[in-house]
Formats: sequence, C-alpha cells, structure tokens
Amino acid sequence: MFERTRDWQAWRAQGGTILDVRERFEVAMGTLPDAIHIPLGELPARRAELPDAPVLVICRSGNRSEQAARFLANCGHRAGNLEGGLVALGMA
Repeated sequence: MFERTRDWQAWRAQGGTILDVRERFEVAMGTLPDAIHIPLGELPARRAELPDAPVLVICRSGNRSEQAARFLANCGHRAGNLEGGLVALGMA
C-alpha cells in the first residue's frame, strides 16, 4: 500500500518508521528524530534492514521519497511519502 502524508508525527505515533533516502552529506545537515538512513540507490540491496512496520519515506523535496515509497509498496510494505519533503517542514 502506498500513501501520501504531511504528518510525520502521526505516522510515528501509529508505530511507523521514518526512512531518510537522501545522500549521506544531506543527512549530515539534519533529519527527523530516529530516522533510519538508507540512500535511495542502496535501498534495493538494503531493504531487509527495515523493521516490519509501516515506513514513511522522506527526502529533501518529496521526489526521491515517492520513488522509494512506491518501490517499497511494490515489495509488499505499507509505505508512505512525506509530501513536499523536508522543504515543506522548513528543514531544508
């Protein structure tokens, strides 16, 4: 299942995981609390590292995260995309 949301806190409160798919240098500038970091290009090989929980994917603007969320949904995960990314939250 693939969803879109702007409320990462509600996603987390419902037991979801946050996955940041930006590059390492981007994450070094800041991310959401307790986010797991797997760069988009590494996601297919590292998907098994994700917990068995709904995954909300984040990136800077929402483009890479939507691509990753669709990939995860196609693999059977409940996945969401943070619409507008960290820019929409005023974090980038």
